[in-house]
Amino acid sequence: MFTASESLIDHAITAPPGQSGARILEEMDIAYSDGLARDMAPLYERVKSVIPSVEWPFFAPYIKAINELKKEKNAVILAHNYQTPEIFHCIADVVGDSLQLAVEAAKAEGDMIVQCGVHFMAETSKLLNPEKTVLIPDMGAGCSLAESITAQDVRALREAYPGVPIVTYVNTSAAVKAESDVCCTSSNAVKIVNGMGSDRVLCIPDEYLAQNVAREADVDVIAWKGRCEVHELFTAEELQQYREDDPGLKIIAHPECKPDVLDEADFSGSTSAMIKWVTDNQPERVMMVTECSMSDNIAVENPKVNFVRPCNLCPHMKQITLPKVLEAMVLNRTEIIVDPEIADKARAAVERMIELSK
Repeated sequence: MFTASESLIDHAITAPPGQSGARILEEMDIAYSDGLARDMAPLYERVKSVIPSVEWPFFAPYIKAINELKKEKNAVILAHNYQTPEIFHCIADVVGDSLQLAVEAAKAEGDMIVQCGVHFMAETSKLLNPEKTVLIPDMGAGCSLAESITAQDVRALREAYPGVPIVTYVNTSAAVKAESDVCCTSSNAVKIVNGMGSDRVLCIPDEYLAQNVAREADVDVIAWKGRCEVHELFTAEELQQYREDDPGLKIIAHPECKPDVLDEADFSGSTSAMIKWVTDNQPERVMMVTECSMSDNIAVENPKVNFVRPCNLCPHMKQITLPKVLEAMVLNRTEIIVDPEIADKARAAVERMIELSK
């Protein structure tokens, strides 16, 4: 079993995330070579349409090292749909949207969970696996939605709207979840809101998701002014211009976009629903109005579909890289810890979501 040397650990204590990976590869005696290229050829054949050949010699050693360490450490890697292809297709054991990852996190059997996603996702995995080690390769992988609301804000909402159920988007901190009645994701928000048994529901913190839910829900939906910094960039005018330039283009959008953006789309849904739509419909040309890496990841499984890419990248998701994943597994960097009292309350909100989603 690979064990990091004292010199490497000393170096890693002061080195920023991502800068110890090369040292770890050296200690593991893994480097790109003709032999490694042959071993990794079947994997590269799978992703060659979305990973340039010039980048593969850098990625391949890390992929080999990470996949070896997964077996040694009995680790499970969860990757969100917005991760880059070398993570999504080459090292992840489970991929999906927030709901899928939450469900799979609850069923994870490994001793270690490595969350290739943003901080709130790692917290959710820890809530559902309190006895397991949950790591996030970079604590800087945050979320504009999660940062738009605090637990104190939720308590203030309860005072302002007494008796109104609070449905909280999973894109929030554990402390915010702990103040909520139930969580939701973009794939189940309408179902959860309708299932609260109330004629008014607070749906927080994503303003646009709440507005889009309100158009389908049977109740009065009260919103908060949080927004995803990626999805709020898209405009209806932009989509109209794409249609004028390419009349045969199919457009599918995420419900974190503005309502008028969804009005211009042929379909709207969560990232998992968008994947299913492309797989089922096999459009000649499609534009996915969401984070840019999604198109690359879906293109691997749908080679006949031409993806038009309006490339808005999530800077937080892109904090997760192969070197940082390797460092996380070797150095236990960075372990997610949630206060037990907060965790118990937040876990109840997440588990209620999973139960209501069945």
